[in-house]
Amino acid sequence: MMDNRIMPECVVYGQTLPDAYHKALLALSDQGVVTDCADWNTTQKEVSMTFCVSEPLAEPMISKCFIGGPKELEQYRQEMLYGILDFEVERGNWAYTYHQRYADQIPFILEELKRNPSSRRAVMTIREKEADMGSDDPACLQHIQYFIRGGMLCCKVLFRSNDACKAAYMNAFALIQLQKMLADKLGVGMGTYTHRANSFHCYEKDLPLLEGYVNRIRSGEEEDVTFDYKEGWDEMMEDAKDEIRKQVEILKSQKN
Repeated sequence: MMDNRIMPECVVYGQTLPDAYHKALLALSDQGVVTDCADWNTTQKEVSMTFCVSEPLAEPMISKCFIGGPKELEQYRQEMLYGILDFEVERGNWAYTYHQRYADQIPFILEELKRNPSSRRAVMTIREKEADMGSDDPACLQHIQYFIRGGMLCCKVLFRSNDACKAAYMNAFALIQLQKMLADKLGVGMGTYTHRANSFHCYEKDLPLLEGYVNRIRSGEEEDVTFDYKEGWDEMMEDAKDEIRKQVEILKSQKN
């Protein structure tokens, strides 16, 4: 029996994003301990998790073990890369978006890695001390660091807290897309992606969802739990762009 006084430390490796993510879900299921989550008046199954992806753009890239579909994934990609909902922060409806927190740091990242490709200083800080220390919902993503090693751009991210079943996959997918965008701007290839969550958790109400994911991963073939991104989901995500654009325009037109 797992000692619930100890916070398990898990490290898993995968060639593809779904491979690493699915191993992370299995580790949470097998090694997670149940702890209180007083802020949300519930309990959670929790580990500290690092999952490492050796080829972030390798197929299959889409996991079937996340909440949402092509439209939701495309909208989140646009939120992260282009800040399509940053206006909600300007209106005072949201405290922050990740894009709003990091966007003005991208020029530094590019300049620093062009100045010194072996730099260890290419860090974007997401946490804002004053805002997050006084918030009921502080940013989960804390920082993103980039390295160029062997002519490839590697990315390492840190989350203070990460919902394993409802957020982690979409977070990682979008952050890999951001990594690819920066790699292209730098004229280098794609290196590894490493995703660290100090609290990688599943809330009590979502434990049946975690169990369902784990059962599918353990019993199914790869095609039962993954999709190819290229010539598959990328086309469906492309088809969703017009609907997303119209919805964003409607939101912008509404009075605050």
